[in-house]
Amino acid sequence: MRRLIPSKPFVENKGFVVRMIPSYKKRFWKSADVRPSGQGFGVFLDNRQLTTPAKALLEVPSERLAAEIAEEWLAQTGDVKPQTMPAMRMANSAIDLVTVQFDAVVDMVSEYGGSDLVCYRADTPDGLVARQASVWDPLVDWSAAEFSAPLNVTTGILPVPQPDRSLTRLRKAVADHQPFRLAALHDLVTLSGSLLIGLAASANHLDPEQAWNASRVDEHWQAEVWGTDEEAQATALIKESQFKFAHRFIDLLRS
Repeated sequence: MRRLIPSKPFVENKGFVVRMIPSYKKRFWKSADVRPSGQGFGVFLDNRQLTTPAKALLEVPSERLAAEIAEEWLAQTGDVKPQTMPAMRMANSAIDLVTVQFDAVVDMVSEYGGSDLVCYRADTPDGLVARQASVWDPLVDWSAAEFSAPLNVTTGILPVPQPDRSLTRLRKAVADHQPFRLAALHDLVTLSGSLLIGLAASANHLDPEQAWNASRVDEHWQAEVWGTDEEAQATALIKESQFKFAHRFIDLLRS
């Protein structure tokens, strides 16, 4: 059972969702340096500070993240390839999207708690039922213990209402993320289909491998029974890489 609400991109804001890297086409810089800027750190290409697509100064909370972004720019040769610059793209999203639409992004991410993947279980076969319980029950228990947010578990596809108080507390847990962490949490949640898995990864309650595998219980079971679909596996590998980078982005925010 996959979650009922489809994964959505960041709140639409023309010019940001599609293009999250400044429109440099070819490398022209010789150096990429990290320097203090504002309340954080900036990245300077040949003494020129990077800006976001919305023309805000690129200022990030940690020197480690700034160094990662600088390395991404130094790694460019010839044509600039935005797809090889995930730290830059997520930092831009945090500044241009999440900061200016914070409450809307919090609402979007929190919405997943109302139909969380881990709350919808199979009733057969017994092996899948047992596997879901072994992986997902601890997450439901963690939500109750960590956030005082117990959730209802059901079988089948019919929606099960969740306690309003629990949803409010889970929303607070999301809102407690600062914009840069929230940008990464957005990906952790939308890629896994689970608010609880995303929060557990963000808090290092689960490591990235454990968290990703928790989101793929059904798919792994199906692959064991029916074999692997190569196209689906290729798509899953891309999502796994994005999920694990979002976790790494949070780690880079730590001093």
